[in-house]
Amino acid sequence: MAEKIHQVDYYHATVHDKPGEAYHMLSEISGSGVSLMAFNAVPAGPDRTQLVLFPQDSEQLVRVAAKTGIVLSGPHQAFLIQGDDELGALAQIHRRLFDASVNVYASSGVADGRGGFGYVVYVRTEDVDKAAQALGV
Repeated sequence: MAEKIHQVDYYHATVHDKPGEAYHMLSEISGSGVSLMAFNAVPAGPDRTQLVLFPQDSEQLVRVAAKTGIVLSGPHQAFLIQGDDELGALAQIHRRLFDASVNVYASSGVADGRGGFGYVVYVRTEDVDKAAQALGV
């Protein structure tokens, strides 16, 4: 697979840190037909969790959230990168951003076990355009 890079919208919602919160939200949005490209959950304090949603259709997610009472922050911009899982693939991505003087302030990735990877790269709002240019988006 050739490397595919997409500039994507993401939203986050903060929920109580208790069993079932992600399940309930994910069930609600998938039951309404919202497809996600990526999802992440991170601690946001001692009793809160931030759920990060990367929808294929941002407008659809916003409509469903309004209808169901889900409070979203966003849209924010990130880069979703998919490619062949080869030694140094992530280093090459970071090199392009470094050469453009773009700081990556967060990222998350996974190898799919079939020879590919998915990687989400977060940059500051003021660096989105420079990052897009450096990544060829």
